[in-house]
Amino acid sequence: MITDTIAAIATSVSDSGIGIIRISGDDAFEVADHIFHPKKGNKKVSEMESHTIHYGYISDGSEIIDEVLLLVMRAPKTYTCEDVVEIDCHGGVLVVKRLLETVFKYGARPAEPGEFTKRAFLNGRIDLSQAESVIDVINAKNDLALKSSVSQLRGAVLKQITGVRSVILHEMAYIESALDDPEHYTLDGYYGQLKETIQDVYNKVHSLLVSADNGKMMKEGIRTVIVGKPNAGKSSLLNLLVGEERAIVTDVAGTTRDILEEQIQIGGIGLNITDTAGIRDTDDIVEKIGVSRSREQIEKADMIIYVVDSSTGLDNNDMDIIRSIQDKKSIVLLNKSDLEIRTTEEDICNYLDCPIIPFSAKENVGIQKLENVITSMFFNGKISFNDEVYITNARQKNALNEAEKSIRMVLQSLEAGMAEDFITIDLMSAYTELGKIIGESVEDDLVNEIFSKFCMGK
Repeated sequence: MITDTIAAIATSVSDSGIGIIRISGDDAFEVADHIFHPKKGNKKVSEMESHTIHYGYISDGSEIIDEVLLLVMRAPKTYTCEDVVEIDCHGGVLVVKRLLETVFKYGARPAEPGEFTKRAFLNGRIDLSQAESVIDVINAKNDLALKSSVSQLRGAVLKQITGVRSVILHEMAYIESALDDPEHYTLDGYYGQLKETIQDVYNKVHSLLVSADNGKMMKEGIRTVIVGKPNAGKSSLLNLLVGEERAIVTDVAGTTRDILEEQIQIGGIGLNITDTAGIRDTDDIVEKIGVSRSREQIEKADMIIYVVDSSTGLDNNDMDIIRSIQDKKSIVLLNKSDLEIRTTEEDICNYLDCPIIPFSAKENVGIQKLENVITSMFFNGKISFNDEVYITNARQKNALNEAEKSIRMVLQSLEAGMAEDFITIDLMSAYTELGKIIGESVEDDLVNEIFSKFCMGK
């Protein structure tokens, strides 16, 4: 059982309007009693009502350090399920650090990274998937990542996993009961019913597993690669999307020799955009390296934006690019639409089935349509966000993988008419793997590793 009292700065350590110091543990009120003095009256913090705010001063002996607001929250209705005191002080770096040193002086110890959330998990207020979503909320880089993380924080993953586990547990209990007490429980005709139930369980687990790819894109952003021949307008497009001159643009073909990466948002969707060297046959050693890196980026991409110089005809270099992106989610921009058109939408349709947009980087024509198409592709089927639960965590995905394997083995055993022992062993394996997602049957080392990635005051 956790009994010691921890403290940390819960806001950024920088000059700001406000700084917050959080104290949690059995002696939180006792520590506060030593250092807090109300502006009016002389009531101790330990005598104050829960979930109240008090105005006063923090002092170290006779030395007043700062004028503060102090929040009192009694267990178990707190973030950690422990007694919690939060001190809202002025946000200067020196004053916040001085206050924290005073808190340590009177009995608290420095909190480890993520220890407040770790205590919330260990004390049963949240499960492990909710704990992991806390750091995802903090690190969210786009609207969809934030929505998904908040959904998990509210228990969306917990609800799905506990529902599936309860079904598995019920079936394991029934089989064991039938084996121990065959007079009252029978397995006659049970396998057919069990097969339907486990198939439904498999479908739910598989659905969560399939969501992991979309979840990863929500969390980290869609890896978007701009490709095309030299001088097609790739760097101009990047500059338009970013809103500043990030890439050098000249009339000289092959100006871009290396990859250039930027992060942007379109309609709440995070895009990790990579501008690549123009793809063409070349004898230039440096340019060859750039072309090779461009091909590597295509392989890694979630989405391709293929920039075509519509003022020229398609050539062997274009056909090479087309072959390399045929299996990718792609958008084609027919750039330089302000000039005489020699490559049309019909020409591209002969080779690629994807959105095609007339575009002019020079005249800033087509950029809004590009943003609309990306948003449409994301929301309407290819990648989507609705009320579904998305797995955004590699650890959770691995546990789902193992659970799916075990459930598949149960179905195979049922199909083959295997003995009950084989079925219950695999059901228990699936039950255990799913439990790892919400924090049951996880080792202390793993828990410590997860929370070590959190910031100090969370």
